[in-house]
Amino acid sequence: MPINLKQIVADRLGENYDLHDRHVNRTLVKVLRTIGFDKVYTRAQGAYLYDKDGNDYLDFLSGYAVFSIGRNHPAIQQAIKDVLDLDLPNMVQLDCALLSGLLAEAIVKRTGPARDAVFLCNSGTEANEGALKFARCATGRDKILALEGSYHGLSYGSLSVTNNANFQKGFGPLLPGAGFVKYNDLADLENQLKNKDVAALIVEHVQGKAVRYPDSHYFPQAQELCRKHGTLFISDEVQTGLGRTGKMFAYQHWNLDPDIVTIAKALSGGYVPCAAFVSRRDIYQKVFSTLDRCVVHSSTFGRNNLAMACGLATLSVIDDENLVENCARRGDQLIARLRDLQQKYDIIKEVRGKGLIIAIEFQQPSGIKAMLAWKALHKVDKGLFPQIVTSQLLAKHRILAQVAGHNSDVVKILPPLIIGDREIERFVTALDDVLANIASISGPMLEFGANLVKAAMSTGYNKNK
Repeated sequence: MPINLKQIVADRLGENYDLHDRHVNRTLVKVLRTIGFDKVYTRAQGAYLYDKDGNDYLDFLSGYAVFSIGRNHPAIQQAIKDVLDLDLPNMVQLDCALLSGLLAEAIVKRTGPARDAVFLCNSGTEANEGALKFARCATGRDKILALEGSYHGLSYGSLSVTNNANFQKGFGPLLPGAGFVKYNDLADLENQLKNKDVAALIVEHVQGKAVRYPDSHYFPQAQELCRKHGTLFISDEVQTGLGRTGKMFAYQHWNLDPDIVTIAKALSGGYVPCAAFVSRRDIYQKVFSTLDRCVVHSSTFGRNNLAMACGLATLSVIDDENLVENCARRGDQLIARLRDLQQKYDIIKEVRGKGLIIAIEFQQPSGIKAMLAWKALHKVDKGLFPQIVTSQLLAKHRILAQVAGHNSDVVKILPPLIIGDREIERFVTALDDVLANIASISGPMLEFGANLVKAAMSTGYNKNK
């Protein structure tokens, strides 16, 4: 008898967190319960999630930028149905399937003819791993550099160029030859490149964890230094690619010409994992250099038909719905509204971003009572205040947002690129309300923070920050 998923979901919906506590990641379950994020969502559409009572939740997290075109887009659903109806051969491996060729062609049209060789895979970290391997092979060099504050993934190569001790702790030794460059410091970069032993510099043009980007001259000159010293320049566009920053790729803000570009997240359409890295043909051919090395780098599921269909449909939706342009316009609109709040609340230090990857950074408020409360919270956990903000956004206004990183006073928002006036108004109004209630960090909000600290200490959440 075939499995009846609809009946299983109907019968067992609500067991979500108990099942994960027993069989998956019970520490994550504790964290979600501690911060009030243990919601049971039953349906999703566009920029919204829904619970069993029909309450809507505005999604300003987008699955960490996966749902750029919104959730459950009908064009992606139709593409999946079409593939299933066609009964195509899938993952024959010793063949060249049509859909993977079509997706590679579509990607090259967007990255430009200088990069015409595509490797298709499953995730952002896998794309970055492949880019690092290709860089080493093409240059014959061992060293890889990344920027301070970087995040490139959690498998070993990607983790080695992720400048975050919280993610690296307990997993060493990491990849030999990986190192970091001081952020926004061209002199340090040239000093590390001058021995001509660095295979590649890998960069996020807008760093995902802190939503920061360097001075306007940095990336063009960094790319020039890489060319001068024979080092490849890799653009990690896993989170920022496909419109997220208001351009198709973030490197276009600086008119760059990277040697390798990595893509993932949004390419999936939110259904089937899909990723790729695109390189110059000469780099690609130095890896697949002889007939017996034609599969020296491969990925079993990388070219599967469902993923390829999702990728093709996603690119089509981005074009047809003018989502890159909408992202640029709505990003400017949202940042302007948030900067208006900054004038109202001195607890907001800075609002920054490009397109719809935006950071709201907080600082110690000016009032004596609020200042003492701020210091008390930070003594316990340096990331507690933005967690209070996001918890209140969800509890009071049904808005899903995220803390940007460990020991950070930053709330990060990643709305889907389809948002309009209604979503912007709802978010800004909600944040205004939350900040009005916690501007003095007193009363019920301080009590909430104290309870959160107690719960965190009892569950081990604080140890994971």
